Amino acid sequence: MASEWYSLNQKYISLYQKGQYGDALTVAEKALQVAQQTKGPNHPSVAMSLNNLAALYYTLGQYAQAEPLHKRSLEIYEKTYGPDHFTVATSLNNLAALYYTLGQYAQAEPLHKRSLEIYEKAYGLNHPNVAVSLNNLAGVYRKMSREEEAKALEQRAARISANGIH
Repeated sequence: MASEWYSLNQKYISLYQKGQYGDALTVAEKALQVAQQTKGPNHPSVAMSLNNLAALYYTLGQYAQAEPLHKRSLEIYEKTYGPDHFTVATSLNNLAALYYTLGQYAQAEPLHKRSLEIYEKAYGLNHPNVAVSLNNLAGVYRKMSREEEAKALEQRAARISANGIH
């Protein structure tokens, strides 16, 4: 059954990348069901399946459906890996992106900050993921009319990108 989840997950990714969202939704829901049945409700495979569904709903503009899935995915990752794992940072970033899209910048800011802190600890101060996080947080600051803070973050991100450190 574990290989069934993996196959479904790969199929979902392919369908999503092709823009076949209706079929991707069916496959993602099945993958979530298989993961829950074979791994239990708090397994990282369940979190990944929840994240996949959330990403699909986000792409479709169905933000209300995406939010609880992102939150549950984050909860599982935090319980499984601890609060400072890079997978948690990615999940935080996904939820923050949703809030950003909804114009809920005050909710996005602390999630982006936490994601940035985790990436800095996990990868060091000059990693490309840190640069992406810096730019994400800068985008929030721009929307909040915090131009100086945004500019400083963008400059730091540009320095990281220019150095090409991986």
